[in-house]
Amino acid sequence: DVRRITEVCPLPLVVDVDTGFGASAFNVARTTRSMIAAGAAAMQIEDQAGAKRCGHRPNKEVVTLPEMVDRIKAAVDAGTDPHFVIIARTDALASEGRQSALDRLSACVEAGADIAFPEAVHDLEGFRDFARALPAPILANITEFGQTPLLTVQELAAAQVGMVLYPLSAFRAMNRAAQRTYEAIRRDGTQRGVLDQMQTRMELYESIGYFAYEERLDALYADKAA
Repeated sequence: DVRRITEVCPLPLVVDVDTGFGASAFNVARTTRSMIAAGAAAMQIEDQAGAKRCGHRPNKEVVTLPEMVDRIKAAVDAGTDPHFVIIARTDALASEGRQSALDRLSACVEAGADIAFPEAVHDLEGFRDFARALPAPILANITEFGQTPLLTVQELAAAQVGMVLYPLSAFRAMNRAAQRTYEAIRRDGTQRGVLDQMQTRMELYESIGYFAYEERLDALYADKAA
């Protein structure tokens, strides 16, 4: 899936690799090499235990600080691209408190992580505290319906946050749109009532460059006919 995205999109891609896709440093190293080979620009790796939960749900379990540091070291050591960015995420804020989360991120940055990601921060002052204490850029996860308020980019920038994620915003909107569309078809027996909510065929083709593809196809067959 990573390669399918990087082959068609020039924007830098950040991949969430959860706990590293395996229980050992060898798995983390393999994951890192795979991400680089597939063209990802960065990956985020966290300190939850293997059977992980959503970062904005209760009862999360985190591994020990040394184990998380080992994950970061394994990722750093496996790096074959000096521009590849490693993002260290901690979920310890919910279960162990702010100081533990800060200690973990500090150790991860010291081990080579490029960006610090405290998950489920409850307020702007919390982000400001992490930014003051850590020598690496801070990432804020502004996901809807979670533990973190929907702070604006301007507010986060003023708190010295360097990067903002909106991981599910479009996904949630698409899910709701799909739900409404199929409800309309089931109810009305047709999609006519929701056409005004859809991207038109021409808009879709324009967005994916389909017309340029057809022009190249026409030119190819014109040359063969000649």
